[in-house]
Amino acid sequence: MTFEGFLRYMESKDCCVFNQAHKSVYQDMDQPLSSYYISSSHNTYLIGDQLVGRSHLDAYVCALRKGCRCLEIDCWDGPDMEPVVYHGYTLTTKILFRDVVTTVEQHAFEVSAYPVILSLENHCSKEQQAVMAHYLISILGDKLLRATLDHQTNGELPSPNDLQYKILIKNKKLKIKTEGTEAEESVNEGEDEEEDEEEDDEDHQTKAKFWSPRKAGPKVKKKKVVVAEALSDLVIYTRSVKFISFSHSRDNQNYYENTSMGEKKARKLAKASGADFVQHNQKLLSRIYPAGSRTSSSNYNPQEFWNVGSQLVALNFQSLGLAMDLNDGRFQDNGGCGYVLKPAVLMSSQKSFDPACSQHGIKPTHLLLKVISGSNLPVPRSGKALDPFVRVEIHGTPSDSQRKNTHTVKGNSLSPHWDSDMSFTIQVPELCHIRFCVRDQTGFLSSDFVGQYSLPFTSLKKGYRWVPLRSRDGCSLDPASLFVFVWCS
Repeated sequence: MTFEGFLRYMESKDCCVFNQAHKSVYQDMDQPLSSYYISSSHNTYLIGDQLVGRSHLDAYVCALRKGCRCLEIDCWDGPDMEPVVYHGYTLTTKILFRDVVTTVEQHAFEVSAYPVILSLENHCSKEQQAVMAHYLISILGDKLLRATLDHQTNGELPSPNDLQYKILIKNKKLKIKTEGTEAEESVNEGEDEEEDEEEDDEDHQTKAKFWSPRKAGPKVKKKKVVVAEALSDLVIYTRSVKFISFSHSRDNQNYYENTSMGEKKARKLAKASGADFVQHNQKLLSRIYPAGSRTSSSNYNPQEFWNVGSQLVALNFQSLGLAMDLNDGRFQDNGGCGYVLKPAVLMSSQKSFDPACSQHGIKPTHLLLKVISGSNLPVPRSGKALDPFVRVEIHGTPSDSQRKNTHTVKGNSLSPHWDSDMSFTIQVPELCHIRFCVRDQTGFLSSDFVGQYSLPFTSLKKGYRWVPLRSRDGCSLDPASLFVFVWCS
């Protein structure tokens, strides 16, 4: 083999740091839905911020093409009995509900055969909810799941394989009418998604300031939204219920019921009752969404909620940065199908697991990384050669999360050479993600993003490997790459 041939081989997919066997679906897809991380989007319709950003159908197309399997639709009464989708009480633009459903029908299964969940934040009158139900049925046709599956699931949710090419509706559902009781289930406007944020003063003030003319102060009673029967009938395995406590869920929540909570409440629960949170998520779906105070559509770090096994960790897909880098890394695993099996440590019924605990009684893994060199790093618009360094980040449980930097190479974008050794001790590697980030040193304490690559620890290949760099928006920067040596013991 010539040197040029050897170089081409070293830069081929065969030598990529990401295990190429994980580029196709390889995991067991016959477990209940609660056993998987599910790629999830928050306020999917927005392509900008939460206050004056545009709502656009392309946002749904982009999310689906990224493998997203849980989309959010905020539904409001529109003129001429046409429900609209936008962020209520803001200046975000409006799109028609029927157009959103048509877009989902056209693109739902382009990149994945596994089920799509439509998470409805329902603010509509009963009359316009009936219109919504009509559109869901007439546009989605056989793709819409309208009844339980024929075979029994033994008190567990169906599997991704059971629900291939199906679209599920996540919404409140009417209670079964029994003698002497009312069938209607009414919910506070916005209860599905925003109820918990009222507990936080900052979020309450944010909404009071931007979403309604009244000033921050005592709560006023919200308008009740009653679920229309036609829409309720379309909710099969994803019925939204209010989260009260883990003990209440253990005693009362059915396998086909799920909860939503804001990041701040979820974070408190994860810190105070991590083991209970993990156990809750073994059988039941939980959805986490960004705080209302994130008006710029910024994101939290999803790792903290993956650590407790939350399946639907919803992010603002339009916002670039660390959170979406980790999300893209997480869900490039298992063929990019949008479903990744949770690790065994989160699913054990024999041994409790609290990610906040620093000692897990597991033999630690030692990761040795040598960042050797870079190649063809993108030059900034100024044309000035980079002063690059590489930051390697480990994202996992709090005790495993760490980062280390190489030294800076001056004035070399084409072929910087670091030859820098790094070692990491990791307690729970199954939960970890590794992020390689190249930065340009612009000052003593300042640096600019150049490119990055994120992947799950479990998809990391040993030996001499090529790291293909991606831009801030997740696109390939080919031929920009890093050359590294990886070893674990």
